[in-house]
Amino acid sequence: MVWTWRYEKTDGSAVTPSLVQEEFAGQGDAETWIGETWKQLAEEGVDTAVLLEDGTKIYGMSLHEG
Repeated sequence: MVWTWRYEKTDGSAVTPSLVQEEFAGQGDAETWIGETWKQLAEEGVDTAVLLEDGTKIYGMSLHEG
């Protein structure tokens, strides 16, 4: 299984941030990475990060505080 993140604007359109797209062996690794980088992603215009497992959406989350 491969875990990845997809990055979107609030309207659902794709955003390509400057950070290298990572692939992760587990959900925990993917979630740790987003926890460490979400502020930079938000500064680059990402509104929502969507976690994918082998291309299937697991969940999406806002990168805006509060």
